[in-house]
Amino acid sequence: MILTTTSTLQNRDISTYLGIVHGEVIVGANVFKDLFAAVRDIVGGRSGAYEKALDEARRQALSELQGEAAELGADAVIGIDLDYEVLGQGGSMLMVTASGTAVKLA
Repeated sequence: MILTTTSTLQNRDISTYLGIVHGEVIVGANVFKDLFAAVRDIVGGRSGAYEKALDEARRQALSELQGEAAELGADAVIGIDLDYEVLGQGGSMLMVTASGTAVKLA
């Protein structure tokens, strides 16, 4: 399945718009506690452990979005938007959301 942030696909025609699809992942407090404990990973101002957790949450959100689109019979999801929000008391959780429009291609 094609996943893109653009509203069109080069050299492909969209035949049907199937609707908005989304995926959401919330990374809990225990993960962040582990991440902060891994602050020793910081080299040059970056934390490999923190980046890995963000990457995994993003991948899971996109996977959920793709699964929802597949259930609708989509060939692609266009206009994908990724958002990150800190939630919970003291910012102990991170929510990653992915949304886009599922489409059938001609």
